Amino acid sequence: MHELPVIKSILDICLRQAVQYKVSKIVGIHLEIGRLSDLEEEWMQKYFDYLSEGTVAEGAKIKVEWVPIVLRCTECGESFEVAAKELSGVACPKCHIENKFSLVSGKEYQIKNMEAY
Repeated sequence: MHELPVIKSILDICLRQAVQYKVSKIVGIHLEIGRLSDLEEEWMQKYFDYLSEGTVAEGAKIKVEWVPIVLRCTECGESFEVAAKELSGVACPKCHIENKFSLVSGKEYQIKNMEAY
């Protein structure tokens, strides 16, 4: 159910842009979402379909580009990808120091672009 407020926010942004740019129909919304998100594409589309009913975005398809989790070692500066299930006890592949990282990517929630006419 946590998809609902995220999708509402995305829809609100898209509808404001549609008014600003005099869009008559939104057909697709491309999102970039980090792998640390626990959002599910199926529910995102279902909530979008529900919330967009009766708007210029009705029937639009949500398209998700998943952004990998990238960490940067605070000791040596090496950046590397890691899977969410591997986050505990991860060691830098270059200097082998454990658990001293900053997050480079993986928590994004953003609209990449919108298909409209």
